[in-house]
Order: sequence, then C-alpha cells, then structure tokens
Amino acid sequence: MARFELKLPKMGESVAEATITNWLKEVGDKIEADEAVLEIATDKVDSEVPSEVSGILIEQLFGKDDLVQVGQTIAIIETEIDTTAATVIEEVSIPTEAAEIEKTIETAQEIVSTPQDFSNSDKFFSPLVKNIAKEEGISIAELENISGTGKEGRVTKEDILKYVDERKSDVNTSQTETVTLKTVEPVIQKSQQSAPVSVNGGDEIIEMDRMRKLISGYMTASVQTSAHVQSFIEVDVTNIVKWRDRVKTAFEKREGEKLTYTPIFMEAVAKAIKDYPGINISVEGDYIIKKKNINLGMAAALPNGNLIVPVIKNADQLNLVGMAKAVNDLGNRAKAGKLKPDDTQGGTYTVTNVGTFGSVFGTPIINQPQVGILALGAIRKVPAVIETPEGDFIGIRQKMFLSHSYDHRVVDGALGGSFVKRVAEYLEAFDVDRDF
Repeated sequence: MARFELKLPKMGESVAEATITNWLKEVGDKIEADEAVLEIATDKVDSEVPSEVSGILIEQLFGKDDLVQVGQTIAIIETEIDTTAATVIEEVSIPTEAAEIEKTIETAQEIVSTPQDFSNSDKFFSPLVKNIAKEEGISIAELENISGTGKEGRVTKEDILKYVDERKSDVNTSQTETVTLKTVEPVIQKSQQSAPVSVNGGDEIIEMDRMRKLISGYMTASVQTSAHVQSFIEVDVTNIVKWRDRVKTAFEKREGEKLTYTPIFMEAVAKAIKDYPGINISVEGDYIIKKKNINLGMAAALPNGNLIVPVIKNADQLNLVGMAKAVNDLGNRAKAGKLKPDDTQGGTYTVTNVGTFGSVFGTPIINQPQVGILALGAIRKVPAVIETPEGDFIGIRQKMFLSHSYDHRVVDGALGGSFVKRVAEYLEAFDVDRDF
C-alpha cells in the first residue's frame, strides 16, 4: 500500500499561503488523477487543487477556512486498497514515542483478531470510518444511523468522531446497537438560533461572501492609511475614437483580438509613468520604495459584482498589439474565474474604468501599497470650443474625464496633477496615421 501526500502547490512568486474554502472530496471518496480535491483562495483569487494520483482520500489534515502555507501537506491519498492489519496501522497517525507505536500495533492486532462484519450494510463506509467504528465499539446499526455530511450522505471521519464525542459525553445514552441521535439535536438547534433576525419583516439579511469581506477590509485600510487627494482633467479623445472605429475590424481580423479603448489608455499611462517615475512607488513605514518595473493593475468587475485587479507586467515594454492581448486575456480569465494567484500580484499602479458603468468620473480608493490610481470616465459627445487660425467655433467633440487619486503623504499636488496632465497630452496627441 502506498500513501501520497497532497501538498499545497506553489501559486506564484509572491503567494505564500492560501485559505481552504471548500473540500470537493470527502474521506473515503475515490479520486482520479488530475481531479480537483479542494478549493482554495488567496487574498485575490480562488482556484482548485487537483490530485496528482488516483486513489482514495483517507485523511484531510486541514478544515474549511484553515490557512495553509505553500508546501504543507493538506491531505493523504491511499493509492492502493488493502483490508489487512497493515491498512489499520497505516491509517492510524504514527506516534513519535516507541510506547505509543506498540500501543497502536496492539490495537490493530485486536481489531484484526475480532473483526466486525460490515458486509451486510447497504451503505458505503470508507476503511478509515470502519476502523474508527471498530475501535470505538460502534455497531453496524449505530453506524448506519449516523447522519453523514459527505457526498451522497456518506459518513465522514468528522461525522463519526463527532458522534463518538457526543456518545461519551452523554451519560444517559444507552450503549446498545440502537441509536436515537438525540444528542445531535441541540447542536442543530444552536446553529439555527445563531442566525441574525431581521428588525423588519420585509428586510433580507445576507452575509458577505469571502471576497466582499476582503474588499471591505482593503478599502477601509486604504482610506485609513493614505491621505487621499484627487486631480481631474478633461481630455479630447475624438481622434482616438475615429481611429479605433476605422481600424478595429482589420485589427480583429489580423490579430484575432478585439480592440477596445482600454489598451490605448494603458499605453498612455505607461508612457506617463516613465516620464514621472515618482508615481511608480510604494511606502513602507518611513521609507519610499521606487519600483523598477511598471506593472499596471487593471480593475475588472466580476459577474457576481465583486472587483478584482489583474496586473499587466512590464506594461511599458508592450506595443499596442501586445497590450490589447494582455488586456483581453486578463479580462476574459477574470470573468471566467480562471486567474492564477500570480496574475493579481506585483502591481505598481492601477487603472479603473468607471466609464464602463456610465460614470462621468469617480474618486477611486488607492490599491495599497501603491500611491496612485487613475479612473477613466465615460466618453461623451459634447459641444466644445475649437480653436483654428480662422477663429474659434463650436463643434461636437468626443471627451472624457480622467480622475487621479493619489497619496498626499508622498505625492504632492504638482506631481499628481502633472502626471494626469501628461496622460491627457499623450491621448490628445494620438497619431491617427499610426499602424496598430
């Protein structure tokens, strides 16, 4: 018989831990190679952990909501099925002291010498559950009456251990083969009573999901950490709108990618950061960390209403085609829930498109530990004064607002205002004759 240790895999250079959000397999379940065993979550991304081997899950070393470090063993998978005494010994946790080892062997020998027959039961019980039942003197009738929380109502290791504890603590429980499960009822009643009660019959109380709780914590911490201040500027993007309308079909045909406005704006932001590297920093205590790479965070809304910020690494080194591919790839994988933990790490500056929802401009909260975030407003047709050698006149132009929120602890108004003005200048000077 062989035991395989399923470990928390490495999920990116800066990801050291993850939280278990759900076990997809219970103790006793059969697992195929590459089949997902559990779901985990980092502070930004949810993902699954697959098994590298086929076998039976015999032990879960962590529970739901437990924090696990990368490289830690999270489950034990038995790759061969054996009902001999060796199986019993293998499934018992290995003691460190010699006396405990001898005691374990004696217990296993007793179990083998006086086996209980579970073959008459119509229910499936894992080898581990059967062994615990034998050790605790639990009869077939008792075992069959335990309410299982596993897949298809199977009795898990936690179910039987909970039953054992309740049976021992209840002095009035009869030690017969008939179980009434009355000891379980108080537990259920307590959990039901703990639910919040609405003060109004028409109100609905909904607990925040894990990501919403994280977002709430991040936003509150950011406001408490950074001295937020904003600068706004209006930009004429008429040339960009006309150019995109003219080339977007050819772009998609040649590159196999849709051309949105986002990569054009990201390109301008990356250029402006190179001109004003004082925006591309972070703060740690009394120290300012100047970032070598320009990694642009791209705030993206998820179907469930939550927000995630995948990162375009080394954005200043990408041409427009490369930027479009990066934007589309991260955006599509964010919506599909396929982002990897490393996709959301290492951002040095963030851009959020509030115009997607019709907002003219916004005052976004800084994505810590960064010191600035740019909000892109909706593009609108507006009447504007157009200056020409022959005089000024009123015309229809495509305009939008840029809203720059920055940390006034380390970014003064001159730098914050100059940076967003430089972004606007790059956008207004867009070359309508350029190739893509």
